[in-house]
Amino acid sequence: MWNKALAFFCSLFNFLYQAIVPCTFPNLLPVNTVDRQQYLGRWYFKTAVSHREADVQRFRALDNIWFNIEETAKDTLVLTGHMRTGDDCVNQTWTYHIRPDREDLELKGKKERRSLLWTGKWANCAECIVMQEIEPPLRETDSEDSLSRHMLYGRQRDTASEMVSMFLKNAACHNMTVSVQPPQKKEFCP
Repeated sequence: MWNKALAFFCSLFNFLYQAIVPCTFPNLLPVNTVDRQQYLGRWYFKTAVSHREADVQRFRALDNIWFNIEETAKDTLVLTGHMRTGDDCVNQTWTYHIRPDREDLELKGKKERRSLLWTGKWANCAECIVMQEIEPPLRETDSEDSLSRHMLYGRQRDTASEMVSMFLKNAACHNMTVSVQPPQKKEFCP
């Protein structure tokens, strides 16, 4: 009885809090209609958030990351990542296809993954973008996606900490409280 009453009270409190201080939502950048030219070039990885550790774990070993986005063919973007792990530099390339009937990017070799782009408004940053990666549940009986994370990227190497804090605060409002932010203590890879 006490557990039910407490659960009811917590639900009521959460509902009232959301009514008073509602969560903000990011603004979608539909890749099939947006001017892609403004998003080409260099981007620095700032932070990743999710509601579980497994979705952001791979970023924990990295000191810093920067990406270059280029359009190599019509409706094809190549993202090249330059990642610093300890004293080593690792480069990796991902190819994304833009389909006229989809608002997300299709990652070559991972058709089940949805890669959505959002404006930097969630971080109060005009020079930022947010990429959301989602993969469906592994089994039909599973109730949650097998991957669900948001990653913040900025044009500047040193993005103000207030922007990262705003991004993390807005993500936390959506129950995404597990985050990783690279320390950026070493030189960026060439």
